[in-house]
Parts: sequence; structure tokens; C-alpha cells
Amino acid sequence: MHVHQPGESHCHGLPATGVLSLALVATFGLVVCEFAGGYLGHSIALTSDAVHNLSDMPAIIISWLAARWSQRPPDPSKTFGYRRAGVLAAFSNAILLLLVALALFVEAFERFLHPALVQERWMIGLSVLALAVNGGITLGLVRGRRDLNIRALLVHNFGDALSNIGILIAAVVIGATGAVWLDPALGVLIGALVFWSSFGILRESAHILLEGLPRQMTLPDVAKSILSVPGVQEVHDIHIWTIGSDQHALSCHVRIPDMHMEESAKILALVQECLKRDFRIHHATVQFERAGLPEAGYYMPEPYGSSKR
Repeated sequence: MHVHQPGESHCHGLPATGVLSLALVATFGLVVCEFAGGYLGHSIALTSDAVHNLSDMPAIIISWLAARWSQRPPDPSKTFGYRRAGVLAAFSNAILLLLVALALFVEAFERFLHPALVQERWMIGLSVLALAVNGGITLGLVRGRRDLNIRALLVHNFGDALSNIGILIAAVVIGATGAVWLDPALGVLIGALVFWSSFGILRESAHILLEGLPRQMTLPDVAKSILSVPGVQEVHDIHIWTIGSDQHALSCHVRIPDMHMEESAKILALVQECLKRDFRIHHATVQFERAGLPEAGYYMPEPYGSSKR
């Protein structure tokens, strides 16, 4: 038996694609300025940040397309709709960012070997500009942070803003002390920040694509919730997965005593209510099986994915 409310919306207010469009334009302008400033000011930190921000552009484009696609309704070939477009976009962007981080490490290592005189005035001016752009994009994306696709961009741009603050501080210190080694050191830190943030997004998106159990749930907790419904004697073959960000699905076998269909429909409604209330599972497929006498008891097989006939 299938539990799902037709027309039920699972969208939690993704940022308008207009926000992503503005972010793309602003990021492109910032990249041009930072590349020019990095060249004229001999700053590997500015160049690294320009490369970092350049990687945002395909990420924003992919996220924009995914945000549009994820709102498309189900069709005969995509019966769950296109909710996973955003997850796939986050996975692709994370891989791209890991490659960018490796490139930043290589470039910073080269600058350690061959130091260059840094024009800190370029670093100060452009880091302030970049902080304004990345800070604005971050604030614009906060509303959609529950969506993995948007959160990938949010984390990315928040990291950009932090790196801009680091560049600003390093520029002031270099101007005061002449410690040019701070420039490639900052490039390494920015690369590490990119690597850390992208690895987390890659792991989470891969978990969803591999039909992993949503991380905020455990199978025993879900089973106990279903077993708490009067009339349910046994539950097994529980499978839970994520269709898209914050949209979960479940299938399971439930054993109940012999009863009329209208009575089993009441049990089904209670199971639905428990899943919605406790776990935000709005799409459930429940197969009822004959359990025998009411006092027969129940079992929860180990592992939970197995069944006992």
C-alpha cells in the first residue's frame, strides 16, 4: 500500500534563480579584477583566490540549472521527478573544487621556492571588493541552505569570504613587515579550506546518490515508531533513502492481524502520521502481511534489510 499525498509540496523555498544569476555576474567581474590584481601586484594569494572564484562560475551555472530542473514535476520516465538534479550538481561541484584545491597547493609550493615581491595595496583593495561580493552572495543563499545543492554554494562562498579576510590581514602584515612568505602560506590555507568544504559536500552527496540512510535517522528508531502503532505486530524489510535534499522515501513490510480493509486503512494512516511527524518521511510504500493471532508478537531481524518468512 502506498502512502503519499498527491500534489504535496516538498520545496522549502529555494532561492530564486535570479539570485544565482546575479551571483554569476558578480563572480565573473570579481575574477577579472583579481586576476588583474594578482598579475600587477605579484600576489599568489590573489591569483589563488581568483582561480578559486573562477571555479564558482561553473558551480553556479550547474546549481542554477539544477535548481530549475528540481522543480519539474514527475513524468512517465522520471517518476520521482528531478529532485536529485541538485544532489548531482553538488557532487559534480565538489569534485571540481577538489581539483582546484590541488592546483592551489601546487602553485603555492612553486611560490615558496621562488618568492616574489608582493604589492600589498592591490591585495588590500581587491580583498575588500571580494569580501563585499562573496559576503553578499552568501547572504543571498542563506534562505535555501536546507537544499544540498544551494548549501554547497553557500559553504563555498562563505569560505571565499573568510579567505578574503585572510588576504586583507596578510596584506597589512606584509606591508608592515615585508614577510612575503605569508602570501604563499595564505594560498595553502585557502586551498585547505576549499578541500575541507568540498570533501564534506562530496561525501554527503555521494551518500544520497548511493541510496544511503538519511544521516539524521536510524533504522531502529524508525522501526520502533512504526511498531508503536496499535495493530502493528511486526515490521521488516525497511528501506529508507533520500530522493532529493530533505525529501525522504520509505518502503517496508508490516504484519497485522486479519481484519477488514477499512481497519487496515486506519493503521496505514497512523503509520503515515508517525513517519511524517517523527522523520519527515512523506513518501512511504507499506506492504501489509498477515501476522496471525494478535498475541503472536513481532520481530526485528538483524540486519534490518533482511526478511523472515
